[in-house]
Amino acid sequence: MAHEVHGAESSPHAARLIECAVAREGVAEGVLVLHQDNGSPMKGSTFAAKAAELGVTLSYSRPGVSDDNAYAESLFRTCKYRPTFPANGFADLDEARQYMLSFARWYNHEHKHRNLNFVSPAERHCGEETAIFARRIQVYEAARVKHPERWSRTIRNWSLPKEVWLNRPAEESALRQAA
Repeated sequence: MAHEVHGAESSPHAARLIECAVAREGVAEGVLVLHQDNGSPMKGSTFAAKAAELGVTLSYSRPGVSDDNAYAESLFRTCKYRPTFPANGFADLDEARQYMLSFARWYNHEHKHRNLNFVSPAERHCGEETAIFARRIQVYEAARVKHPERWSRTIRNWSLPKEVWLNRPAEESALRQAA
């Protein structure tokens, strides 16, 4: 949704970033969950106050793990393991900014995410996944009609879950476990 690169981490930088991103995207209050690491800028009072003011829910850790957010860590790993990530670090702040701009564009517009059933975040964000999935279903159905011997079961489920949870609320988790 947004990124910035600064010479130092700070809660004011993080607060300004989230404020600009929420305004640019027109995010309604109480809708956004921000998955992040446990760094002090992300827990600082300036950032926390801005998030509360904007109605942004902050997510820091997965259940039972005090210093890890699975979504944030997955993004960091993807960033650092790209073939273009400099093995010896960045020469300067401008190089870091250029890399992150390129990475963010690739990640959001080109990278097909497994957990989004192989659509990009931009396609999902714009609501294009429904048409993409409909086209895929047509292709699968045509292949099954042409070669029914290759199909032992129904075609793949090309849909997305309604909700994804890192920390499912306790009452819902208890109900699921009891069922």
